[in-house]
Amino acid sequence: MTTRILPAVGDPESARVIATLLSQLPGAEPAAPVPDSTFLLDTLARLASESIDELPEVVLVHERIGPLPALDLIREVALRFPAVGVVLLTSDASPALFSAAMDSGARGLIGLPLAYEELAARVQAAAQWSVGVRRHLGRGPELPSGPGGRVVTVTGAKGGVGATFTAVQFALAAVAAGRRTALVDLDLQAGDVGSYLDVQFRRSIADLAGIQDISPRVLQDAVYDDRTGLALLLAPADGERGEEVDDRAARHVIAALRARYELVVIDCGTQVTGANAAAVELADVAVLVTTPDVVAVRAAKRMVRMWERLQVRKAEETTMVVNRWSKQTEIQPALIEKITKTRSVRTPVPAAFKELQAVVDAGRVQDLDNRSTVKQALWTVAGELGLLTAPEAQDAPAAEPGAALAVRGSGAVARLRGKGDRGALGPWSRRGREG
Repeated sequence: MTTRILPAVGDPESARVIATLLSQLPGAEPAAPVPDSTFLLDTLARLASESIDELPEVVLVHERIGPLPALDLIREVALRFPAVGVVLLTSDASPALFSAAMDSGARGLIGLPLAYEELAARVQAAAQWSVGVRRHLGRGPELPSGPGGRVVTVTGAKGGVGATFTAVQFALAAVAAGRRTALVDLDLQAGDVGSYLDVQFRRSIADLAGIQDISPRVLQDAVYDDRTGLALLLAPADGERGEEVDDRAARHVIAALRARYELVVIDCGTQVTGANAAAVELADVAVLVTTPDVVAVRAAKRMVRMWERLQVRKAEETTMVVNRWSKQTEIQPALIEKITKTRSVRTPVPAAFKELQAVVDAGRVQDLDNRSTVKQALWTVAGELGLLTAPEAQDAPAAEPGAALAVRGSGAVARLRGKGDRGALGPWSRRGREG
């Protein structure tokens, strides 16, 4: 998510320091500092007259701003522009001033001199609050749904059913549709996302374990920006380090990713741990992958029952994807749906391993041919799950059941046939928001 920040700082030297630090924040889009309270209120009023969506997410108010005192200015901004998160910059971080700032409507307080980590954390928190307010006001239709970006988990009923391959293709389809996407490997002891994409990186999700307040800079250090456009958060290379990632750590990491990415796809592997159980519980969409054979279907039923016993997720809230399907298969998706009491997607994934063998053997599944029936099916499933579209398209009523899938899948599926374009983000004053 791109965060627009408007500093209000009267002192030129302080303004330069603040502008320098703001320019280093990942995903930040700072405007030039305004010199006084009158200029700030006039600027906000002008932007609001065009559209509330043109207002910055965060306003930073320096303690020595004038002519209106800082707390009075914060109260004025909070009353006139309630969808803007205001943060006070002050050298007095006493409890009394903190309480007074909160009473005036501030969303945070940052001590002077500025520290990068504190600035990043407070700006991120204020921006998340602002995004939530605008969503509840019905503004910003291109904002991600839920408390930040959407989270999709992909779990295998048992080993070898294709959960990791499915998660990677979902993420690649979302990137092709122009969505800012993170792919997380939460198969902590046997994660293969890096191997599938031919990526080696020294950082992993284990490096974020134990960090209570994951700032954008800390998160960026742990994420690998792949040439495919994916942001990868890999499993630890040393499997024993997976024990460091408990359910609490998983929740903190997912919350940080939600705040920055429009879509977060998580490969949860095939084992139930505290970390991936927390991910499945938090997910907007929980996908369970199985193959149409007795062993895998029994494993899928066992997994669903375990989730229900642990109160992680109900069966009817789980989406089943049937991999390696053919018309000759005795166990069809409708029967799997009935046995597991889950909801199956309309598009089964065909059994065509010959199409995959070359890229799997090379460890570069991103190079899979667009003509592959497996790739086309998985990208269509991604469209069916709403992973390729902006939230307003997901919420729009469809005339027919088949029409919704056709609209959702069109962007990325068209790219399989060499059509379409991602488009570009416009400037600050007229662009849509990144995820």
